[in-house]
Amino acid sequence: MAAHPTALIADDEPLLREALARQLAQAWPELAVVAQARHGREALEQFEAQRPDICFLDVHMPGVSGIEAARQIGRRAHLVFVTAYDHYAVQAFAQGVLDYLVKPVEPARLAETVARLQERLQAQRPALHTEALLQQLAEQLQSHRAPAPLRWIRAQVGPTLRLIAVDEVDYLRADAKYTRVAWRGEGGQPGEALISTPLKELLGQLDPAQFAQVHRSVVVNLRAISHVTRGEHETASIHLRGRSEVLPVSRSYLGLFRQM
Repeated sequence: MAAHPTALIADDEPLLREALARQLAQAWPELAVVAQARHGREALEQFEAQRPDICFLDVHMPGVSGIEAARQIGRRAHLVFVTAYDHYAVQAFAQGVLDYLVKPVEPARLAETVARLQERLQAQRPALHTEALLQQLAEQLQSHRAPAPLRWIRAQVGPTLRLIAVDEVDYLRADAKYTRVAWRGEGGQPGEALISTPLKELLGQLDPAQFAQVHRSVVVNLRAISHVTRGEHETASIHLRGRSEVLPVSRSYLGLFRQM
């Protein structure tokens, strides 16, 4: 195995890219993350420029997907796919011999992947994936594609019925029988509204690559997070850009921010 193996991380969410890089630094200090990419096309450009030994590719990225990028990289690197869609993707990956990680990445699962990669590099084994296997995986994922995520939330604000773009939502919080929606309106002004749709029902309609449940009563837009601070008893607090509210992260959901 090379003295300093190298890696590329591709994910369209900066927070998740950085979190995985930190987790890898803990689990595999000798590994050098030489490039990070925001989408599949940039991943391919960075791969050609850096030629890393390992590529961690988010499956669902805008434009060129992680699967498509993997097919172009071929056997020139060891691939690890990262996915938020564990309800169907795990089965697809497990049927092949491809490595995968499910968001939020658990340290124990990452340690297993690191051990396998170290063994393959030490033995100078070729990458395991094949074009046929990637084609089969692409077809499986396509056939199990999740429904299009929710784009708008209808909310009564005083006498006005508002259509709130989901991308403008900072967080959602269960409030008795209702859900409190906190969003950023025109000019970045914060707004709030109560809707009758339960938080659990809304969660199933949101894009899991953008929204994460961090408490039994709180779902947050990952893009709205400024920083996360650790608390006592394996808890944490989320601070949002441009908002004074501090959101709780309970022990059950701390995995997403464990390395922050």
